Amino acid sequence: MKRFGLSLLVLLAVVSCKTVGDDEFVINGSINGVADGKNVVLEKNSDSLGIVPVDTVKVKDGKFRFEGKVNDISMYSISVEGVQSPSYVIMENGTINIEINKDSIFKNKISGTYNNEELTNFNGIGMKIQKKIQDFQIANTPKLRAAQQAKDTATIKKLQTDYGKIQKEIEASTYKYVETHPKAYISVLLIQSMFNVPEPDTKKIETYYNALDPELKKTSAAKKIVKKLNDFQSVSVGRHAPDFSAPDVNGKMVSLKQSMGKLTIIDFWASWCGPCRAENPHMVELYKEFHSKGLNIIGVSLDKPGQADKWKEAIAKDGLTWTQVSNLKHWEDPIAAMYGVQQIPTMFVLNEFGLVVAKDLRGEELKAKVAQFLNK
Repeated sequence: MKRFGLSLLVLLAVVSCKTVGDDEFVINGSINGVADGKNVVLEKNSDSLGIVPVDTVKVKDGKFRFEGKVNDISMYSISVEGVQSPSYVIMENGTINIEINKDSIFKNKISGTYNNEELTNFNGIGMKIQKKIQDFQIANTPKLRAAQQAKDTATIKKLQTDYGKIQKEIEASTYKYVETHPKAYISVLLIQSMFNVPEPDTKKIETYYNALDPELKKTSAAKKIVKKLNDFQSVSVGRHAPDFSAPDVNGKMVSLKQSMGKLTIIDFWASWCGPCRAENPHMVELYKEFHSKGLNIIGVSLDKPGQADKWKEAIAKDGLTWTQVSNLKHWEDPIAAMYGVQQIPTMFVLNEFGLVVAKDLRGEELKAKVAQFLNK
């Protein structure tokens, strides 16, 4: 009986302490101050659908648990009912432990897999940066307001310069992390973020991408970096602008090729974009002055699905009489992706042969460029 009892205990231990396989994940979570029965939702970010719930469990004794399998490393979020901000984990197979601080996601403790250990380390860097920014704002916001009221341009300029130094520090810390962590998924996300400026340094981005661990390059996020690099390199000044087609306000398919003039502006905008709408009066005047000399404009709207009426209302209200097209796919617009558009307004100026001769000019600079080609 003793032998049988011991064997049974061992068997039970093996079953109850089942190890996590190489092709599956377990998330063991804990959170204080949240009542039993509250929902905990595991979510992923889909390019086409936005935030998508993957699984839902309930808090019990301050704990929760998710299990499953993933084929790709990516960032997931965990939303707890009654907690304002979601928490983030890097989803990969293995055991992931997370202690959620309901008051600050930067104080979360995440461990168990390499990438989540790195996420905790990076959150620590984020907390230091956040504190530096907060301290600067607390110390200098009153000074800035006083300087603005007094029209003290010297003080305003100094404060802007000082804040710029902090931004440079943030930029430097980002570069340093990527350079020293070629195996970390966080590095992939940081490289992606380098596109989120008006003029990305594609050579630097390519250098950082090339230094990544081969396994990381297999992830969907890393493949997007390659695509964006290709997009930026294909639609830079001096290169041919790729042709595209999209529905106009009447649903008729219109191509760039059909819309070309002696000089053509591709204007990426949207009805919901304040800076775009503020720029439209200047575009209207430009078109009136130079259309008869060969200027054509094709507007490509990044309006949202189901909002064709808002798009058309904006066209009418702003007096945009040139060709307008839209796939109504917001930031998932394939033309914007093709042209590497990361923000709007963005515009490309093409000569009669379809070569990009300028990009992102505004106001008098844009007028001067148009005049250079059409006042000959």
